[in-house]
Amino acid sequence: MEALYFLKRVQLEQLERTERWIAAEEGRLAEIAARRPRAEPPAWVAERGISARREPVAVHAGGGSSMACGMLQPLTRQQAVEALTAHGIQPCPMCRPDTDLGVLD
Repeated sequence: MEALYFLKRVQLEQLERTERWIAAEEGRLAEIAARRPRAEPPAWVAERGISARREPVAVHAGGGSSMACGMLQPLTRQQAVEALTAHGIQPCPMCRPDTDLGVLD
């Protein structure tokens, strides 16, 4: 019986050592991630509706204005222009992406 308790003690020590290694590695990875610059927000986004098809309902400037809610899809400049002109998606009345893009009604 004493041998089993000894084995248990050894295994618990190994588990504690492994948990320290994991914590050290997580800390190292967190430091690396904190040093990375944040990605630039997209210049334009399409706000998608809540319907099952999630059709775009508005285009926003600057990665989404305070009016944007729900699912946002990043857009290139060309995609934003096409969304406003060819697809008839409405520009946000607050951030006015149509002004920035030079696409006025």
